[in-house]
Amino acid sequence: MAKPRGGLTAWFGKGKKGDWVNIGAPKKNGKWQACGRKSASDGGKYPKCVPRSKANSMTAAQIRSAVQRKRAAGNPGGKPTMVSTLKKRKKK
Repeated sequence: MAKPRGGLTAWFGKGKKGDWVNIGAPKKNGKWQACGRKSASDGGKYPKCVPRSKANSMTAAQIRSAVQRKRAAGNPGGKPTMVSTLKKRKKK
């Protein structure tokens, strides 16, 4: 049986579009954990997932801000809440 190449496999797998990581749970060696969590009932914190290339280009302050806004938004209704990764600046 052939392995699927498109859709979610391409999006979350390794490669050009994929390789998503959780910036809310960095490893001690400076690398990132894979996107997602085992289950919501295990008490784990809500993940903020971005592509690895984006995670590597963000500053520590940008990561803190994105994770804080994602967790503050919560998860009402059981559906994932979309929160922008970078906060937009207000125009003067």
